[in-house]
Amino acid sequence: MKTTKILVGLVLTSFVYVLSIAFTNPPQDKWVAPKSADKIINPLKNDINAAASGKKLFKMMCSVCHGVKGKGDGMAGAGLTPKPTDFTNNDFQSQTDGAIFWKLAKGRTPMASYESSIPENKRWQLINYLRTLKK
Repeated sequence: MKTTKILVGLVLTSFVYVLSIAFTNPPQDKWVAPKSADKIINPLKNDINAAASGKKLFKMMCSVCHGVKGKGDGMAGAGLTPKPTDFTNNDFQSQTDGAIFWKLAKGRTPMASYESSIPENKRWQLINYLRTLKK
């Protein structure tokens, strides 16, 4: 009888623990920019010099979470939920430049909003660099 109570207690404790994890770190939906963002045009599209400038910005500001090669494997990103985006994958690369621009501006936890901290032109340079990371 005593063993049964202990076993039931352990099962209940385990159940409560699993539930607490599930509600502490709920899965986030896929991050989709509004359709209106698709209409935002990249004024620096295909500008090689802009991509080179974007690479410098990426190394300074993004690689710590997204990794040196943009695969979402940076040191600071290891403990984040959701994990940082892999910029080399097709899901990311299939987005419009406008959608990426919108996401950079607005942010979503744990990623910060860069609307006021990175000037518009620099965000476009960054997008041009991210386009070079295609597999």
